[in-house]
Amino acid sequence: MPTLVLKLTPLQNPERYSLLARALTDLTVQLLGKRRDVTAVVIDDLPAARWHIGGAPAEQPTALLEISITQGTNTQDEKAAFIQAAFAELQRQLAGDGTLATASYVVVRELAGADWGYGGHTQQARQQARVVTADVSLQPG
Repeated sequence: MPTLVLKLTPLQNPERYSLLARALTDLTVQLLGKRRDVTAVVIDDLPAARWHIGGAPAEQPTALLEISITQGTNTQDEKAAFIQAAFAELQRQLAGDGTLATASYVVVRELAGADWGYGGHTQQARQQARVVTADVSLQPG
């Protein structure tokens, strides 16, 4: 149930948003093993005049991608691979033959299972339900 929030400049067109959302969802599924059907991507674009680097308006395409996942569900290597691949995808789609601004970031946020969820249930409650179901299925019948 990861959520991805992408902020970027310059402004893009609706087709680009769809391509970005699909690519980031694919990377989340492939590299972090997350479920596609509960992966949400929110894209917020900003005019360059509202994005500053070193105190000056951004002059190059710039991005900030933050993904929230449940704490302890991915290894350091998996997270590093995601960061690298997501940055490369943002570079490819937003900068083309150019480069993203150096101050473009990919951030993986790990949240405790009790601190978030979807469909009205925390991730902790979902995990506890899986454990109970597994324990019941192991009972001699």
